[in-house]
Amino acid sequence: MAQSFARSEQLWKLAEQVTPGGINTSLRKLRKPVVFERAKGARLWDADGNEYLDYHNGFGPIVIGHCDDFVNGRVFEALQTLDVAGAGTTMLEIKLGQKMQQHIPSCEMMHLCNVGSEATFHAVRLSRAYTGRTEFIKIQGAYNGWHDYLGMNFGGSSRGPDLYQQTPLSAGALEDAYKHTHVVPFNDLDAVEAVWKKTGGNVAGIILEPIMHNVGCIMPDQAYLKGLREFCTEKGMLLVFDEVITGFRHALGGYQSICGITPDLSTFAKAMANGYPMAAICGKREYMEMFNTTSKGKVMFAGTYNGHTASCAAALATIELMETSGVHKKLFALGDKLRAGLNEIISRLGLKAFAAGYGSIWNVYFMDPEKPVKSYVDLLDHNVAQELRFRELLMDGGVFTIPYPMKRNYINFAVTFEDIDHTLNVAESALKQVAAEKIENKAAGGLI
Repeated sequence: MAQSFARSEQLWKLAEQVTPGGINTSLRKLRKPVVFERAKGARLWDADGNEYLDYHNGFGPIVIGHCDDFVNGRVFEALQTLDVAGAGTTMLEIKLGQKMQQHIPSCEMMHLCNVGSEATFHAVRLSRAYTGRTEFIKIQGAYNGWHDYLGMNFGGSSRGPDLYQQTPLSAGALEDAYKHTHVVPFNDLDAVEAVWKKTGGNVAGIILEPIMHNVGCIMPDQAYLKGLREFCTEKGMLLVFDEVITGFRHALGGYQSICGITPDLSTFAKAMANGYPMAAICGKREYMEMFNTTSKGKVMFAGTYNGHTASCAAALATIELMETSGVHKKLFALGDKLRAGLNEIISRLGLKAFAAGYGSIWNVYFMDPEKPVKSYVDLLDHNVAQELRFRELLMDGGVFTIPYPMKRNYINFAVTFEDIDHTLNVAESALKQVAAEKIENKAAGGLI
């Protein structure tokens, strides 16, 4: 049965009268106007009653399931006694901090904020304050937040002959802010050492996703992570893991607890509170006590909604479920089944593509499956047009993924193995059509 979007189209016209473009985040635009009205478990419903099996999950915060009764119940209970005090602290903030110390290797102390970009901003500022150095390093193709310090060289935002030139994400970005950030490939320790030499050792730190999920899934070489840890320790640089995506989704302790490499600072958000706004920066005591929340600290840390009762209660409930309900074991099993099924279909159809991912994250690259993918540059052959068509056909079949190139897809705990079977049936139909259409890659090299 064909989907109808008549009511969504009407409502969208209202949205455009009150909000530029009708959306409150730039990457929320879909190929047709959709107004969502309801969510539960693994599913979304729009204003026209169309039902979707959701693999977008709000860009990743939904890890337990939409509108989870246990998480929302804890939030409701907490809000009966306190909302925002705006002074002192609360028992929920203390308990959450204790849980993070218990599970996260790098967390000797933590600060709470609201979104990942805030956390990564604080990590850069703190690193510079601690080391007294001005320069910073980020990874080509990675997204570490919208602020000018790191808001550059994400995906296809740099396509010229020099992929590593500093290319800001936004008009209005100040060169004085981003010119001190140097861009290097993922899985390339020599490139980090080259920046160190080029700047005369004036590098405060390096930030990276330990798994590069902002362009789908590029796994790190263990030797690379180990080498980064040793190099940063030797040179007095701070190693910062951006675990905004990997944290809580792959393990309670983040990917650092899986790979065995402990960074100096870590940032968390998204899956931390199952959809409630929550983020954190964690690190060793000697760094964290430089924030001006201590009597001797001189690094500013502030935010009206930091440690909000609702978000703290949601985070504690999410952690409790992860501790007791086998969340990660199931998420990994679901992800393995989906990726294996997709690769079997792709192979049977003879498509030049492969399913990639880790744990509950998956995506399909439309490129040579024999080509090793070690960094963003290895993805420049990816057929963006084929991928977008695949995502469009999935949505037509009631399987929702965001229609942007290489955006990772997420599985939440409410998904069943029967849902995976259904997804594979829809995906097979979509992949057959993609194969039949023989779509040329008109967007080669422009991945976002």
